[in-house]
Amino acid sequence: MQTSPSAPATRPPTGVLRTRTALGLVIALLVACVAALTPTSAHAADQLLSQGRPATASSTENGSFPATAAVDGNPDTRWSSAFADPQWVQVDLGSVQQITRVTLNWEAAYAKAYQIQTSTDANNWTSVYSTTTATGGTQNLGVTGSGRYVRVSGTVRATPYGYSLWEFQVYGPGSTTPPDSFWGSTSDIPPASNAVEVKILNRTNGKYPDSQVYWSFNGQVHSIAEQPYLDMPANSAGRMYFYLGSPNGPYYDFIEFTVGNNVFNGNTTRVDAFGLKLAMRLHAKDGYDVEVGENRQTFAEDRATTIQRFTDAVPDQFKVLARTQAPYRIIAPGSDPSFRTGGVNANYFTSYAQSVGVNAATSDIFGCAASLAANPDMCAALNRHVATLPASQQSDPAQYYKAAPANYYAKFWHDNAINHLAYGFPYDDVAGQSSFVSHGNPQWLLVAVGW
Repeated sequence: MQTSPSAPATRPPTGVLRTRTALGLVIALLVACVAALTPTSAHAADQLLSQGRPATASSTENGSFPATAAVDGNPDTRWSSAFADPQWVQVDLGSVQQITRVTLNWEAAYAKAYQIQTSTDANNWTSVYSTTTATGGTQNLGVTGSGRYVRVSGTVRATPYGYSLWEFQVYGPGSTTPPDSFWGSTSDIPPASNAVEVKILNRTNGKYPDSQVYWSFNGQVHSIAEQPYLDMPANSAGRMYFYLGSPNGPYYDFIEFTVGNNVFNGNTTRVDAFGLKLAMRLHAKDGYDVEVGENRQTFAEDRATTIQRFTDAVPDQFKVLARTQAPYRIIAPGSDPSFRTGGVNANYFTSYAQSVGVNAATSDIFGCAASLAANPDMCAALNRHVATLPASQQSDPAQYYKAAPANYYAKFWHDNAINHLAYGFPYDDVAGQSSFVSHGNPQWLLVAVGW
């Protein structure tokens, strides 16, 4: 059944949700607004990439000194570790970024020996700076490297106390997506009068003319031949729909977002279904530039080829997902009758879930619903088939989807996504695997609609 453009997002029943929850987006909005309104000391070629981003640490001295205090832009708050070697604190930049400089503002309890390390997956690390003779204070370090995650890894303390940082700042050019033929020219995008200027691109490879590629938002419906731009105002937990052929046709899909006056938070999503190939590219006024969604190879191929590749890639139980609403959608497994109560695959996850103490319906595991609505880590671990692994391995994407039972629907969209980041189920942002993007002072958003 086609979803009305005005329908709210389908959400598991909980107040602490990820892509499917207005609250999560609003919290991200508030954090990003702080980052957007706080000035930085970076020189013109560098952008401060780390401020307000998620941060974690190997330990904390106590609850007054969390890892997030090192990246909050407040020089009066700090992270402090346990009184032991080694310790680390890391920040998630949200996407792979070029790194040019790291600034460390140490409290009196500083590291004598430490490394600056980068990673694309928070599991495999590359050292871009190392010292055994540090003297504390404020250290501005020129580095060359790239990564989504940046970590300060201390190995020798200078005092009997732990490691303590007032501020941990990571700088870089803020752009990992150079202009190319897929996104086309951005020089003609008009400045936004509201929060962010949105441009919709026809990437159907000639299947539909611009006059048959439609967008719908907040009561407005236009083909991109009529109006390729939307000057998007601030709004909470919205959707923007896209249609091919007619303004309310059966070929449709959507992106989700919360937009503030100084921040964009949003994502492409496969939580409910695949309807159309979508990708979006966010560019901010500070030079930040990131893209998410289906990858270029998937956009380049015909729809029938993509659907056939899905059918060939997934186990037998999942092949029905490409048939239930064919040819319009590949639906998520939790929505298919075969995985629901009374269906032939209703017990697909039962034994595996029970092996880790979870008694939940297979459809609720796919949908992170019922008892799993408030347990994102377990829901993600079950979908990825890592629930029986040590906790440290549950955050390692190299371990995901290696054995059944697993959410092979989600696996397919990760395999065919930019940087392998996708929303295949509601808590797919656990361990940073989702297509969620957030940044202050957005300038424009490109949305590519494919066939």
